[in-house]
Amino acid sequence: MNAPLARYTRFGLGGPARLLVDAASPDAFIQVHRLVSASSEPWTLLGGGTNLIVSDAGFDGIVVRFTGQTVEREGNTIRVEAGAVLQHLVDFAIAEGLGGIETMTGIPGWVGAAVYGNAGAYGQSIAERLTDAVYFDGSRTEVLDNAGCGFTYRASGFKKHKERAVLSARFAMLPADRVALREKAEGILTVRNAKYPPTMKCAGSIFKNLLFADLTEKARAAVPPSLVRDGKVPSAFFLEQAGGKGMVQGGMEVARYHANLIFNTGTGTARDVCQLIDLLKGRVRERFAVELEEEVQYVGLADRRSY
Repeated sequence: MNAPLARYTRFGLGGPARLLVDAASPDAFIQVHRLVSASSEPWTLLGGGTNLIVSDAGFDGIVVRFTGQTVEREGNTIRVEAGAVLQHLVDFAIAEGLGGIETMTGIPGWVGAAVYGNAGAYGQSIAERLTDAVYFDGSRTEVLDNAGCGFTYRASGFKKHKERAVLSARFAMLPADRVALREKAEGILTVRNAKYPPTMKCAGSIFKNLLFADLTEKARAAVPPSLVRDGKVPSAFFLEQAGGKGMVQGGMEVARYHANLIFNTGTGTARDVCQLIDLLKGRVRERFAVELEEEVQYVGLADRRSY
């Protein structure tokens, strides 16, 4: 009762939920899902809370989490439940000598959310390895193959169909040398931890990178060719050009070394971070006629103007 959601988000923001329910098995989750769906109470699903902004007022309803964490090998495939920490999947794969997701080391959060947002880093993404995902939609359990998941850059069909809760996923991996995989992962983790210290109250990159082909003519002309990789341009470039580095709003601040990183200095609120996001988007829009899109998701903030 009155679960403080700030404890369950990496930003350390958000008021209480009236009720927080954890379900550790698919059967238990399905039962809870059916009960809350049939009730008149508002409810929402929550994962690891690493890419989330929760209203300062909290959520006046029920928050449900699926916490199943099974990770198992099936030949060169790994089956993992949605409540498993993504890092546990990465470490398991490396220990088993299976490559394909080692560059995702250090990305916080749970596997279900990684599928939901097609997480990725350093040239690898969840979509490249996922063969199928099992979900529950409130009435039945279904399996979707990779194409059925509707993956796009940092998104999937699960974002469009929020009633579909991911229960598990399978990943086709590639046999590889354990030592080489571990060395690669440790090198990436060193870089990532320098940029996003584990103790920093942040959600990683706030905005998605941009597809060069979708940019306005004015924006394309401003982008140095060397910045275009795999057809994408870092949103940090536009944010930096617009003077985003070091901007402060209340207790939230943009890192002075990375314009696409907002962190909570310790006294930040959801109102602060939403206002700072809006200010950053406004600056980029005014200068480049480009509309940035957040990677972060919102809870209790359906009307962003209310914060």
